[in-house]
Amino acid sequence: MIPVKGYEGAKLAVLGLGRSGLATARAVRAGGAEALCWDDNPAAREAAEAEGFTCRDLHKGGAFDNVAALITSPGIPHLYPKPNPVIRAAMEAGVPVDNDIGLFFRSFADAEWQMHDQPPRVVAVTGSNGKSTTVALLHHILQEAGRESQLAGNIGRGVLDIDPPGEGGVVVLELSSYQTELARALTPDVAVFTNLSPDHLDRHGGMGGYFAAKRRLFAEGGPDRAVIGIDEDEGLFLAGQLSEGASDDRVIRISAAHKLTGPGWQVFAKKGFLSEYRKGRQAASIDLRGMMGLPGAHNHQNACAAYAAARTLGLAPRLIGDAMATFPGLPHRSQTIAEADGVRYVNDSKATNVDSAVKALNAFKNIRWICGGLEKDGGLDALKGRTGNVVKAYVIGREAAGFALQLDVEAEVCTTMAAAVERAIEDAQEGDTVLLAPAAASFDQYDNFEQRGEDFTEEVKTRLG
Repeated sequence: MIPVKGYEGAKLAVLGLGRSGLATARAVRAGGAEALCWDDNPAAREAAEAEGFTCRDLHKGGAFDNVAALITSPGIPHLYPKPNPVIRAAMEAGVPVDNDIGLFFRSFADAEWQMHDQPPRVVAVTGSNGKSTTVALLHHILQEAGRESQLAGNIGRGVLDIDPPGEGGVVVLELSSYQTELARALTPDVAVFTNLSPDHLDRHGGMGGYFAAKRRLFAEGGPDRAVIGIDEDEGLFLAGQLSEGASDDRVIRISAAHKLTGPGWQVFAKKGFLSEYRKGRQAASIDLRGMMGLPGAHNHQNACAAYAAARTLGLAPRLIGDAMATFPGLPHRSQTIAEADGVRYVNDSKATNVDSAVKALNAFKNIRWICGGLEKDGGLDALKGRTGNVVKAYVIGREAAGFALQLDVEAEVCTTMAAAVERAIEDAQEGDTVLLAPAAASFDQYDNFEQRGEDFTEEVKTRLG
């Protein structure tokens, strides 16, 4: 646990008592402050009270009297489309609003670090797609290298729930736009921006607000090193804003679309090979083509980001390449779950938007594509002309018929996962890939994308025996 510092003897209100909320309350108590907890769910309040926390209805008048700060969970809107009533009440009372990420950076450093030859470091990763794979890959590389590493944030443990790191320890954080926008302190040693595509626009008032939320990771004091994906205009702009010139190697530019040149520090992937260039000369090359855990150009971008971050931490190229080769991939993210009779079965249930689905479709050939679900804002127009690798689509979801009509490939309305898997297996031929990449949210049929991916996996394995 990382005890919260700077609030000794004070009262902090904690809104939202899920995984991060309860961890925050514990860290507040460990730091010598009192946590006043609230969640609209009675079961969540009961769980907090069972641990000895005081629950205070933060909706009531005077709830923020003598409260030093409100700490809110990331899923609760703080600005757009409109602030949660409790957060509005805190702001009207002049009470600062923060989250567990802000508390983490405020509390992370320890006086004993002066005795370390290698102080602990924090690597924080944000972006629209690929964050989870990038942080999991970097964590895997560090572990393979024998370095102490902890994974936290949107993946792994809550940030305040981790163990205080030791000599040379690294904390690898996955941070969403919800977290970076609100955190009052953001001071990672290494910050990574993978890419940007439309998502969560209702929470940020449009694309500009979304980018601004991501950009804050690089603005609050500035990291020692910044790894920036420049395949979109926003990343190109951000790299330029952070750099003092073309040869400034505090900024590492990465790409999975272009060969990068110039006197600076670049990492790019082209035709399945990752290359590192410094001062205009090639420093290393890694063959990514046979790495089962990193299929496709989108994963090659993730590999570039993790590689660059690992290099800033002093790891050698060969060691990084060897570790990448043993990376198993993440569940529900281009995860190969079976191979039978020359057919590959891939679970990419995390492809909940059109952009991430297109990346999955570009990663494989001869695709039997299982797609469909709850459409996100913007519809499916961006899929048109980008389905050249698809042999046939098998559409699931309550609105499967309407979804199928929007596709520019042969599509069969299956509605259920069981029917879609059965038909795809019947049709599949040697050399095909049966790919779940829904291009839609899961909430019309499942509680979350993980449950959808597990259903796909179970249906495949049951039929293959």
